[in-house]
Amino acid sequence: MNTDEILKEITRGAVDVVSREDLAKKLSSGKRLRVKFGADPSSPDLHIGHSVTMSKLRKFQDLGHTAVLIIGDFTAQIGDPSGKDVTRPVLDHETVARNAKTYTEQAYKILDPDKTEIRFNSEWLKPFFASPAAGVSDFINIAKSVTISQLLEREDFRARMKAETPISLLEILYPIFQGYDSVAVKADIELGGQDQIFNLLMGRDLQKLSGQEPQAIMTMPLLVGTDGERKMSKSLGNYIGLNDHPNDMFGKVMSVSDALMYDYYELLTSEDAAAVKANHPMAAKKKLAGLITARYHGPEQAAAALAHFEQVFSRKELPEDMQVFRAEKPGKLSYLLVSAGLAGGMNEARRLITQGAVRLDGEKVAEDMVFEPRNCVLQVGRRQFRKIEK
Repeated sequence: MNTDEILKEITRGAVDVVSREDLAKKLSSGKRLRVKFGADPSSPDLHIGHSVTMSKLRKFQDLGHTAVLIIGDFTAQIGDPSGKDVTRPVLDHETVARNAKTYTEQAYKILDPDKTEIRFNSEWLKPFFASPAAGVSDFINIAKSVTISQLLEREDFRARMKAETPISLLEILYPIFQGYDSVAVKADIELGGQDQIFNLLMGRDLQKLSGQEPQAIMTMPLLVGTDGERKMSKSLGNYIGLNDHPNDMFGKVMSVSDALMYDYYELLTSEDAAAVKANHPMAAKKKLAGLITARYHGPEQAAAALAHFEQVFSRKELPEDMQVFRAEKPGKLSYLLVSAGLAGGMNEARRLITQGAVRLDGEKVAEDMVFEPRNCVLQVGRRQFRKIEK
């Protein structure tokens, strides 16, 4: 492909390109570009919302360029204020370290390991605050070049100030830290979600101050979660995790609305949108679920997930391969849900019961009752089952 064709393919679906001329120049240079994407390990799992940008990163790899994946183990302890209307709780170092390990493992479900450089931003940000603080003078030079009014131009900061919601000093500094990542790794291009545009532009500014050629920027749309309303997020429970079981992944895709399905096709596949809309919505959705499941688990697992879905939901049958859990003594149903691996904690278990998402032998449970051990089927939502034996 020539540069124009590459540019058209690379920018498909992009929201912002800053600037298209810079990007075209870099792509035509013949240089092996360093294409940066950063993720703060604020939770243990990546989801398909992350894959929108990471798949674009893979396209650059397929063109021969290097993906520089920044694991924000330092910035995760501050909390990215992008799109937040309140200050995010600070994470401890141990939690961030555990999450970072799973991020690197899951990233290779999308990226080519041979063309990926993984960096942790504590490598260059932690020395700013070390003792003796060898990096303090560098940080002071950067910080004095960025004005408070410039930082407060952020839409989310303006909204929080209007609502008189507190903004911490660390949140104010966050864009500087993320921007400095681009200086540290000498990024040629940076990718991110559309809510990251302010932080990405800060990277360009700091590169100019450091005497580097400023990176080109490309942002991608934010994937709406399975609830059809809000950005996909683990904390909101509307996510499809890269590590989800094939049956769960397939079923979650099948649960999205028809309208949202077409957005998923556009952002998560290379399928022709017009051709997809010519199909019956149910057939199109099954194809989408199969494509996404096959991508992360392989075609055989995707075919098995389709068969499972049709058995359980189309024919209203119980799955044949239910995991068995032995209940040995009486206890609250919420405790059983957690013990059987159907809820991540007691609060989540009680919430599922309150929401009417829990069934025993097909009967909806209305309260957190005491469960007397017996042989039965415990179900959460439409996709999770356990065969309980006493």
